[in-house]
Amino acid sequence: MLDFNSLAEFSRTNCVSICAFLVPANLLTTLLTMIFAALRRPSYQVWQSAIIACLFAVVMILHVYTWFMIGIVMIPTYILLWLAFTCLVCNVGSILFHRRNSDVPIFQR
Repeated sequence: MLDFNSLAEFSRTNCVSICAFLVPANLLTTLLTMIFAALRRPSYQVWQSAIIACLFAVVMILHVYTWFMIGIVMIPTYILLWLAFTCLVCNVGSILFHRRNSDVPIFQR
């Protein structure tokens, strides 16, 4: 069984390496989703990219909340939280943009 306390401690112990992976991963996958939507790629490609980007953003939000749980409230925690929420909003916006500007009828999406 997965112990939440040990998982949160792992997240806090390896914060630099986790953030070093999650920040570029969030930015690149969100950018890829926006590019796919702007280039009118097929829906499954936009959705696949958005799901991966949202997964990275949710992991970052959970990582930041492990710091909030122990009372560490600093500028970097708010910056990372803002970045994750911004990536989530951009991905949802890219999906809506793609749905609105797609030439495919709604029943074939």
